Amino acid sequence: MLGERKTREIAERVLSLSAAEQTEVLIMSGDSGLTRFANSYIHQNVAERNVGLRVRAVVGKKIGVASSNDPSQEALERVVGSALAIAKLQPENPDFTSLPGPAPIVEIEAFDEATAGFSPKARAKAVGVICQLAVNNGLIASGAFTTGVFELAVANSLGTFAYYSATSADISTVIMSDDSSGYAAATAWKVGEINTEALGAEAVEKALQSRHPRELSPGRYPVILEEYAVGSMLDTLAHLGFGALAVQEGRSFMVDRFGEQIMSDAISIWDDGLDPTGLPMPFDFEGVPRQRVDLIKRGVAKAVVYDSYTAGKEGKASTGHGLPAPNTHGPVPGHLFMAPGEMNKEEMLASMERGLWVTRFHYTVPVHPKLSIVTGMTRDGTFLVEKGEISYPIKNLRFTQSYVEALANVELVGRTTKLQQSWFGGIRTPALKVAEFEFTGATEF
Repeated sequence: MLGERKTREIAERVLSLSAAEQTEVLIMSGDSGLTRFANSYIHQNVAERNVGLRVRAVVGKKIGVASSNDPSQEALERVVGSALAIAKLQPENPDFTSLPGPAPIVEIEAFDEATAGFSPKARAKAVGVICQLAVNNGLIASGAFTTGVFELAVANSLGTFAYYSATSADISTVIMSDDSSGYAAATAWKVGEINTEALGAEAVEKALQSRHPRELSPGRYPVILEEYAVGSMLDTLAHLGFGALAVQEGRSFMVDRFGEQIMSDAISIWDDGLDPTGLPMPFDFEGVPRQRVDLIKRGVAKAVVYDSYTAGKEGKASTGHGLPAPNTHGPVPGHLFMAPGEMNKEEMLASMERGLWVTRFHYTVPVHPKLSIVTGMTRDGTFLVEKGEISYPIKNLRFTQSYVEALANVELVGRTTKLQQSWFGGIRTPALKVAEFEFTGATEF
């Protein structure tokens, strides 16, 4: 790790080299290790250490961005010069107002020494537990276990300087037989919170349960969606419509619906980068403090997240959800939570007369963003439920479904939640029982 003092020195050198009217430097460094396994043995162990810099130069309303992973003086001079030269060649952006100024950053703890020092041998031992469970049951295990350290610093010529370091651990496994598979995953900023034996047992049980799947005709079915599937839904909605740019461009499912009931009153969704039960991050990639934003409250569309650019277009303040420049996505919530309910999954199962149990989704693709219609596949454990019990495993199905409509039809919400890794943060969700979900195709597996 560079540490706060070193990152500040690099940032100050960049700012001193720039002749732009405004300049921003983003420094991201990481030190991570990955243990990958397949066919029930470890086949790869790699480590990566890198430092990345992005310089954003502003000349009037023209903006240029250049990047490098070389912190030497010569390279810094080069990247600053490139950013300025690019800015001068750009057309003016009439909606740009300014880089964000300094603001107090809340101190949060998300650095764990045990995770930072977690060795390849320790990862191998954890993976070995999963592989042995699979072998003991005549199954084959594959997956990956990553641990590492990440640090982020943002500084600009208006006086902003923000620094943060964190640790992370993420493991996922797929355990297979010749005609079935099971999945389990966990993420945390403390590796000690991950129980690899329990994860292995979960995936093994699902692989055994889903052996000899039968065909089932596509159609509309009630479903119980495990936390993995719900997390996938929430991650997709984050990119489709929970950001201000999507609303401003008229492509979000939130357009003209603020204040309306668009989901079940059992559903509340918010983004909170300060919550230690997620993967916290106290400021965004512009150095703006993150705010909690209630996106959906008891089913009512309440708000979306902003970065400095989209906030400036509306005369508002950024909510601290900016991504690294150059950014065509707009702001995206990366620390999502869905409120738990009062039921466990066994009670949900007992309440279902006939429907489907879905472990997770795979290869999801938006079909109609404004209607939040997404297509994708079930994977790693899909079952027919009859009279409150799992009847038998079924072959995977393709769905084509509006996620907002599905969340409007939620009947029951699980009382426990799971944290999953998203694009650059974490998502914590419960399981859901949904009254109707549309499956439009079948598969051969």
